[in-house]
Amino acid sequence: MAKKKAGREPEKRQDPFRECDLDGGYESPVRTIRDLTFNNIQSIVSKSRYVQSLLLLTVIGIFLRFYDLGFNSLWLDEASTYTISVKSFADIWQVTASGEFNPPLFYWIEHVMLMLGNNEVILRFIPALLGVLTIPLFYLIGKEFLDRNAGLIAAAACAFSPFLIYYSQEARAYMMMLFFVGLATLFFLRAMKSGSLAHWVLFGAFAALAFWAHFYALVLIGALVLFALIEWVPRIRTEIGNLKMLVASIVVFVVLSLPLIIVTLQLFVLRTSLAPTYGIQGLELIPETFVQIAGMNIFVVFLLVALFIIGIIQAFRIERSKGIFLVLITVLTFVISYVLSFKMPMLPRYLIFLSIVFFLGIAVSYHLVYSLWNTRTVVYGFIAVLFIISAPVLAGYYSGYSKEDWRGVSAALEQKAQPGDIVVSVPGYIAQPLDYYYSSSKAQTTEYGATTAGDLDHVLAESGNHTIYFVVTGDISAADPNGDAIQWLKNNATYVGSDVTQGIYLFTRS
Repeated sequence: MAKKKAGREPEKRQDPFRECDLDGGYESPVRTIRDLTFNNIQSIVSKSRYVQSLLLLTVIGIFLRFYDLGFNSLWLDEASTYTISVKSFADIWQVTASGEFNPPLFYWIEHVMLMLGNNEVILRFIPALLGVLTIPLFYLIGKEFLDRNAGLIAAAACAFSPFLIYYSQEARAYMMMLFFVGLATLFFLRAMKSGSLAHWVLFGAFAALAFWAHFYALVLIGALVLFALIEWVPRIRTEIGNLKMLVASIVVFVVLSLPLIIVTLQLFVLRTSLAPTYGIQGLELIPETFVQIAGMNIFVVFLLVALFIIGIIQAFRIERSKGIFLVLITVLTFVISYVLSFKMPMLPRYLIFLSIVFFLGIAVSYHLVYSLWNTRTVVYGFIAVLFIISAPVLAGYYSGYSKEDWRGVSAALEQKAQPGDIVVSVPGYIAQPLDYYYSSSKAQTTEYGATTAGDLDHVLAESGNHTIYFVVTGDISAADPNGDAIQWLKNNATYVGSDVTQGIYLFTRS
């Protein structure tokens, strides 16, 4: 009896997970590219629940990311994208080398997109498209990390994520960085299993593209390399072949990124030379990042973080290296970000790649539920819960403005300002989103930019008896941390209106 019991125990632990097959044993006829025939594709689409579910999630993702894509006005960062992207390819590179906070790849692609027209939809099209493509990519990552069920749950988390939807509808490089980082992660996981040179080369190539999209991708790339070293260095004699492959991927990355690496080192010194005037510092960055990735609802945050922790525990139980993978990337990212937050501006959106690890952990947690409730509906239940908890946030997101309404401010100025009046942007750089919608030449007004109290005094001296309108945003606190400009406005200007929700305030001279 004791022998029988001992013999059955391993089978009892493995069977439930092996049985969780939504396809009921259906085997895909596609093994290689040559198998991609019409009949085989038709067979997969008609018989595979995984393919059907993934297609449905992707279609939903298309709707959520392209719906009302041009509704919100371009805000400051998006207007900056436009300002840079209209330049030539060479000038865009020069902007990066001179101190721009983002690498040039996204701006180069936006430069091409602007040949098709100039509006909010054109500028946001690439992020929205990459946001859609990230959904099946998350499925592939989850499948490679664990199984198809984890892949499907990770894809659902991506499809319904308010955080990822928001940045899919923003003309910035965050979704491009996430997409290329996701591809790098996918081929890293495959390379760790196969040891294939092709997989390692693809890891290095997509890591380079992610770095060309956003500097902060380097954090995840470094974490992946460190994970490989942790796995192999203790067995260096037997793993020397794999280490050589890893080195080959690093060489590919360095060769493809060399010009940007040189610029990055220079910019890092420049950016860390002064204390940051905005962003989140210290440990506060950790909860704020989880709050934003989880969808801004405190109940949802607790639920998803709990599932993430459960997923980490399950990952350790399934395979120790999987748990180390999730913990290492999460902890290393926060440690580096914590240190850098005191040296340079740090915001949760720079850590958007953590959504890969976060959603993977949530997806792995289904194992615990499935072990307690042995039914395939567990996977569908996870997908349903992810949709239900995201729905209220998304309903609020689509029902009103989520960005500064510069289009509305422009219309208000056109109504108020008369020919000869003066319009002042405070701080001066917010003229970028204002000028995208407001034309001083058409309105026959004069525009100035002012950041400090001295700048405002100069405008006042130049204005004569003309009416002055001051367009002010909360950026003034970061641009002039001493508060002199704010005090000047209190003493010399009268509030005449604001976009309260979006934080754009309109004053006129007292």
